[in-house]
Amino acid sequence: MSSAQPAPSTPLARHLPLAGVLRLGRPSEIWFKPALSVVAAIAPPAFTLLALGRLDLVMYAMAGSLCALYAHSRPYAARARVLVWVVLGMLGGFGVALVAASLTGSAVVLVTVGALLAAAQKVLCDATRVGPPGNVVLTFVSSASLFAPQTLAQVPGHLALAAATGAWAWLVCMAPVLVRPHGPERRATAAALKAAAGYADTGGTGEGHARARAAGYAAVQAAWQSLLSTSASSRTRRALERLVVRAEVALAAPTQAEAGRLRAWAGSLRGTGPVPEAGLPHAADGLLGVDAARPLWSRLGPLTPLAARTALGCALAGYASLALGIGRPYWALVTAASLYQANIALTWSRAVQRVVGNVVGVLVFLAVVPLAHLGPAALVLCCLAFSFGAEVLISRNYWLGSVCVTPMALLITEFAGYQETGTLMAERVVDTVVGVLVGFVAAVAVTNRRAGDRVDRALAAADRAREHTVRVLAEPDPGPTALESARRGLAVALSDLRATADAAAGEWWQRAQPQERVVLAEQSGHRTLAATARRQGLLPDRDPATETEDARP
Repeated sequence: MSSAQPAPSTPLARHLPLAGVLRLGRPSEIWFKPALSVVAAIAPPAFTLLALGRLDLVMYAMAGSLCALYAHSRPYAARARVLVWVVLGMLGGFGVALVAASLTGSAVVLVTVGALLAAAQKVLCDATRVGPPGNVVLTFVSSASLFAPQTLAQVPGHLALAAATGAWAWLVCMAPVLVRPHGPERRATAAALKAAAGYADTGGTGEGHARARAAGYAAVQAAWQSLLSTSASSRTRRALERLVVRAEVALAAPTQAEAGRLRAWAGSLRGTGPVPEAGLPHAADGLLGVDAARPLWSRLGPLTPLAARTALGCALAGYASLALGIGRPYWALVTAASLYQANIALTWSRAVQRVVGNVVGVLVFLAVVPLAHLGPAALVLCCLAFSFGAEVLISRNYWLGSVCVTPMALLITEFAGYQETGTLMAERVVDTVVGVLVGFVAAVAVTNRRAGDRVDRALAAADRAREHTVRVLAEPDPGPTALESARRGLAVALSDLRATADAAAGEWWQRAQPQERVVLAEQSGHRTLAATARRQGLLPDRDPATETEDARP
């Protein structure tokens, strides 16, 4: 019997908390990779332009260099492809912005173009799951370019410069393949093992077990996506796949898992040493490599409210900035674009973090601007230092990274000539407040009433996946591939259900969510996963009657 209790009705409008919004987390395990990469991508072009006396072109060069922030968690074959698309996407938005700036001087038109570009960038980055920093950097590049003085004849040269630095950023991000060719896959596998160990510590029933289980399956799914994103197979990859299967087994039967052993395997994946062998039953060893990822098109529908929020919020923020007489309305536009997360609750948290980080960052700019004004080389060095600091700090909390991003953005405006410090600071603070207020109001105004419908669809999908798995289990000889495909499909459906339910829980203006149905679906689904793993020989045998009971609702 389930111990789940009926959940109370979900209120239409939820309390927006402040507690914990600014709390610092642990830094990312690979914080140094984007930090060093962006410095290596920016420095050579910037100092070359400095030597040529064309510091005014650094802004255009940085458009391509900032692509070095992307795809550091991807295996190198997949990273190569993703970075090509990031550079092309950056050039597309950059080109549209430059052409628009050269054809019209109407600030209203330029803000409108910027808002539409921001919405498109948001949807594409979320749908493709390109990862941090997501759409914000692309929107910053295109929006800033809209308000840079431009002629049509200059556009090809500026685009060529951005393309060249984008190619350099690609080389910088791909360079580590020469030293540690399987580094990203090893890290993803280690994360799955650690998450599975965390769930094993709860015994499947202890405090926080549901959250630990969801985190475990999400980490396992990410590990499979990492391993299966390349077509080439190798001994190392097969060994990593066996470890991921071991993590899945631990999630299916936490009471029989050895958390210490899982963590030891994870620890051994550091560096370039041999991957530990996690032996599997002979029949199960042929199950590796079954992919159950969702197609790209299935992710576009849920992003419609986010696209509408981004377009409306960015446009209104830019218009409000213009109405206040601010000379750089793109700051308000980019601020609004940076807010939009999966739901209202997360958007609120990002709004608070953005305000705090930007205000503190403006004060940091005031402290450092005398140093930056010592000369052009000092200005470039300060920008490099802040770009490094931003990547070091942002994984701990977004507001902390903004403390470095804000002075860097202010210093970039001075490549074309030094600005009056007081005016620059005042405009930045005003645009931050305007962007946050208008952007959040737009997020509340554009409702996401279909969030509840998507929970219902995710429940139905999880039920279908479970019923299919039960039918496969009932067959006398289902075959190893059919069993593994059914198990992996059910695991993905349950992971999607949890993500959809969490996203809907933070939305406003919708009907009460079927929380009890979600909990029951998860419990029965995970029992079926355990029965399937046992049928595959991945778990010790149990009494047949018990196994049949595990597979039932």
